[in-house]
Amino acid sequence: MTSSDLVRMGLRNLWRRKLRSILTILGVVIGTAAIVVMVSLGIGMNESFKSQLSQMGSLNVINVNTYYFPEGDGMIAISSRREQNKITDDVIAQIASIDGVEAVTPLLNSNVKFVSGRYVAYITLVGIDPDTMEAFDFKVEQGRLLTNEDKVDIVFGCDIHRQFWNPRSRMNRWMYSMDDEPVIDIMNSRLDMSFDMSFGEKYPGQSGRRPKSYRVNAAGLLVRSNNEKDWQAYINIHYLKQLLEQNRREQGNQGGRGGSSTDGYEEAMVKVKDIKDVERISKAINDMGYGTYSLADILKSMQETSKTLQTVLGGIGAISLLIAAIGITNTMIMSIYERTREIGIMKVLGCVIGDIRRLFLFEAGMIGTIGGLVGIGLSYGASYVLNKVGVSIMGRYGGPADYISVIPVWLAVAAIIFATAVGIVSGFYPALRATKISALEAIRTE
Repeated sequence: MTSSDLVRMGLRNLWRRKLRSILTILGVVIGTAAIVVMVSLGIGMNESFKSQLSQMGSLNVINVNTYYFPEGDGMIAISSRREQNKITDDVIAQIASIDGVEAVTPLLNSNVKFVSGRYVAYITLVGIDPDTMEAFDFKVEQGRLLTNEDKVDIVFGCDIHRQFWNPRSRMNRWMYSMDDEPVIDIMNSRLDMSFDMSFGEKYPGQSGRRPKSYRVNAAGLLVRSNNEKDWQAYINIHYLKQLLEQNRREQGNQGGRGGSSTDGYEEAMVKVKDIKDVERISKAINDMGYGTYSLADILKSMQETSKTLQTVLGGIGAISLLIAAIGITNTMIMSIYERTREIGIMKVLGCVIGDIRRLFLFEAGMIGTIGGLVGIGLSYGASYVLNKVGVSIMGRYGGPADYISVIPVWLAVAAIIFATAVGIVSGFYPALRATKISALEAIRTE
């Protein structure tokens, strides 16, 4: 028996008992759709987690700090640990040499006061290596990013203008709406900056000394990122170190404490080329004695929860496919009873045992394949409805509203292959039973 003969006979046998075949296929359709939809809910949850976390920042970025306490060290004093593990330029170079690191920059934070006319703002000024800004996904809506030649040029977050307020106004400085018009134009207004928080205002008993200030230029305005970038200002870290050193010396000359030292950093950012390497590189930095934090850590925890949920949901769907497999076995066994005489004639005419086995396995496999294909179509329809209706409902109540169900191509292909395999396995016993039927007894069967 040729392969074409086998296919033709198998399809004819299924069509001859089309009602029973359709009902059996329907069981596979429901089982396949149940598994795919259940698993797609878990995948959709993972994708939704990634989407929400990516809005908070890059999943490939590791934040490095000096607050690392190895297990078993007990409660080590923070000040001692910070002094011991200061992040220096040599440490930055060492981190940059780790395989898989795309870019690394130290961060130097300072609280400064900006004055523009009668408006003032208390802002966190962040020193950053200009060469790494593009690698860390800094994008400007207006202007440009920083360069190594910049000194008094600053890149502002998109919501900086909302931090400016009039100290002489009786209105609460925080009473504003995101729809309010900005009180100043960051890119075109005159801006003065000082490390002295009394700059630009007069207080009772204030000395006549004029606080030192710097005229700064707005180099660029960042696009909205929905994270801390929107509320911070960025400056060339090399120039900021000079300013802090000048401020420290001036405070020392005036009998102050001299300010903070600028010989190291408390923070750094590391950009990793591949998100799969984030955990490995974090571990390498931990071994150097520094603490690490990344959004990928949160994602990993979320994915573990999602994986558990996927297993439970997939198990529920598998029960439906198990019932469908029993239905395939029952259908094929019934087919043997009805076709006993046909099987006997095939044996008498010289049909080899292997061809009879292949015929029954082909029929069982076709039930699984057809059921799998229709089930995938049904799954895509159900996924579309879930995303349309479910996302709308969850978004209305403030929940995550990206997508609920995601069916990647690999899942669809795997489901079809699995359904076909279930059909073949379910038809193995009936096929084996068909090969053992005696030809003479089969012919005598009416």
